[in-house]
Amino acid sequence: MYTSKKGLGSDAVRLSALKVKQAATITKVNRIEVESEQQDLVAIRLESLGFVPGTRVEVITKGVFGGDPILIQIGFTRFALRKAEAEKIEIQVEEGVPA
Repeated sequence: MYTSKKGLGSDAVRLSALKVKQAATITKVNRIEVESEQQDLVAIRLESLGFVPGTRVEVITKGVFGGDPILIQIGFTRFALRKAEAEKIEIQVEEGVPA
């Protein structure tokens, strides 16, 4: 079961909620900070690194204490993201598809 979090008026599954060894497809990167309605520079940087809609991602592992950081793989590249950074990315979980 995945938790959905309200963000900008819609329910969405976040990358931070994805389980280890599970794959998903990115649907959106939230570039606007809800509190200040300003551009989120971290989200913009994530997009420049390849976290864009339509991209397949997989969680390789999560940190022991609280699941922070999260090791993510896109293609042949791996990224370590903080949980707060992973929450900026909305995904569509690939149910029943092996990673």
